[in-house]
Amino acid sequence: MNTSLESRHETTRALRVNGGRLWDSLMELARIGATPKGGVCRLALTELDGQARDRFVSWAEAAGCTVRIDAIGNLFARRAGRNDALPAIVTGSHIDTQPTGGKFDGNYGVLAGLEVLRSLNDAGVETEAPLEVAVWTNEEGSRFVPVMMGSGVFVGAFTLEHALAQRDAQGVSVGEALTRIGYAGSAPDAAPPVGAYFEAHIEQGPVLEANDCVIGVVQGALGQRWYDVVVQGMEAHAGPTPMALRRDALLAASALVEAVNRIALERAPHGRGTVGSLEVHPNSRNVIPGRVRMTVDLRAADDDVLASMDAALRSFCAQLAQERQLTVQVDQVVYFPPQPFTPALVEGVREGAAALGLTAMDVVSGAGHDAVYLARVAPTAMVFVPCAGGISHNEIEDARPEHLEAGCNVLLHAMLRSAGVAS
Repeated sequence: MNTSLESRHETTRALRVNGGRLWDSLMELARIGATPKGGVCRLALTELDGQARDRFVSWAEAAGCTVRIDAIGNLFARRAGRNDALPAIVTGSHIDTQPTGGKFDGNYGVLAGLEVLRSLNDAGVETEAPLEVAVWTNEEGSRFVPVMMGSGVFVGAFTLEHALAQRDAQGVSVGEALTRIGYAGSAPDAAPPVGAYFEAHIEQGPVLEANDCVIGVVQGALGQRWYDVVVQGMEAHAGPTPMALRRDALLAASALVEAVNRIALERAPHGRGTVGSLEVHPNSRNVIPGRVRMTVDLRAADDDVLASMDAALRSFCAQLAQERQLTVQVDQVVYFPPQPFTPALVEGVREGAAALGLTAMDVVSGAGHDAVYLARVAPTAMVFVPCAGGISHNEIEDARPEHLEAGCNVLLHAMLRSAGVAS
């Protein structure tokens, strides 16, 4: 190896991000939509989201990037490579939040990507392939559905026309909202190819913290099946109706809640089962409930396991209806198959953590992320870091600066490994 090439390799091995700058950027972005409890409320495509996008664009342009906007409002900040015709190595996440969101969910992935570009600029490192930081539109789905809208359109999971036509509770469409905040971009004939996709994220769960690990090496994302369930019994007076003659929809729904929990526990360690919403009718103190509308959320790492959970749910509901003399209607409304990430990129994350002397463990993502969609069209990996108490989608969401810096360093070297350093 010649002396100059050896020197460049030594430079890249020693390269580290500026953790203080990353933290300062996170705190500055968090002021846009800040809540009194220390969180952030910045719903997708609101004026506040527009302000946050403006801030990101100004930072990206100051870092020498060109910025493009696609027709669903996704942002791509591009740092040119020596061979700019190569597919870009992309990282990113989202900057829209839940109504009572925190400072780090999504925002960390975007600003960690920006910090990678800034740090490469500081070190004067040129990559062979171009690098891009993506800001995906409406990941949270708090204002518009479906969730992960921008990345879903990008990979063709649903059409641009369908997404632009979706409306919020006030009747404003996605297309109208994009125009109002100035982020209605143009539609290319096809989404540009992606050489690899990386996403850094807080874990949003307690596993890393419980195991005293800094880096989560994400193997993939759990598959999900969501259901709307209606339990229909019969309203009756709470006093005159004997217990044995009741068709109590809430009592049956309570049994179903317990069954959902049991179905998941029987498929440990990655089975998940949640009833997150119940609406009781007529919801009166002295009337036996006649109808309950409820949601069921089942998740698993293996599609066969997820299918067995679906079968168990439907079997229990049929048995419940027969035994309680009522009806139980089960409608599946969402299905995401389990999504494994690319083994070579996942191994690169693991090796990067080891090279940096960071504790790491294999994990799976129980939540949906834009990476789940990107994995359909490009090699993909994720980097997790701990969050305090595993709490996310909450104003008290928190993460340690040194953990965020560590995850960003892993991201930096994973991206360099995929992009290559120009000779």
